[in-house]
Amino acid sequence: MDPAPAARVALLDGFALECSRGGSATAVDDLPRGVQRLIAHLSLGGHPCRSAIAGQLWPDVPEEHAHGSLRSALWRVQKVVPGLVDVSGGALGLAEGVRVDVREFTDWARRTLDPDTVVDDVLPPAVGSRAELLPGWDDDWVLLARERLRQLRLHALEALADKLADAGRHGDAVQAAYAAVGTEPLRESAHRAVVRVHLAEGNTAEAVRAYEAFRDLLARELGVPPSPLMERLIMPLRIGSLPARAPTAVR
Repeated sequence: MDPAPAARVALLDGFALECSRGGSATAVDDLPRGVQRLIAHLSLGGHPCRSAIAGQLWPDVPEEHAHGSLRSALWRVQKVVPGLVDVSGGALGLAEGVRVDVREFTDWARRTLDPDTVVDDVLPPAVGSRAELLPGWDDDWVLLARERLRQLRLHALEALADKLADAGRHGDAVQAAYAAVGTEPLRESAHRAVVRVHLAEGNTAEAVRAYEAFRDLLARELGVPPSPLMERLIMPLRIGSLPARAPTAVR
């Protein structure tokens, strides 16, 4: 078996493969789409069996044809980057030591969500906190993984905002909270994170403004009010005594 290369697979903001030999990293270009899809699937799916991979990558052809396409893709991978794929019995997987940006981001998110993790150990990756998984790919397995990653990113950013606020790093905390808002503007828990940060910093007016902006957005886009959870955040400020702006008419 060929030794595993020092390789890195990128799936965030598009597919890319880099292989390092002799100390220098080189992009592997012009990979056929079938080869890209195989590497991406293995990057996301651990060590699935051959039949499962063939069925998901080539779902619209007879089983024999799908297995033939898988054999062809494996041969091409071995030719271009020997040792990248580990073939163990009926299962396939990336070789040990191959780096994958999605796996690195997932590890960061899980550390962030761990209540015992110190905030200094979980600063967000520059790309993963905002990048989309394989944009333009519409395979069912990609769509599922993309949504799973989006949800993980949102929860991690909200948790990071709370950790940073608890550590007194309010400027970083509000940036993390607004990163979650930017990912999903109608997500109330992200807006609650923004309000919590402003309250932790003692910026009552900012908290009220953030609440009112979200309230008006919900009225305009969905025709519904904020949840009781959001209302309870603002209740101590006696926001009911403030002159309320009329929500914009629902379109």
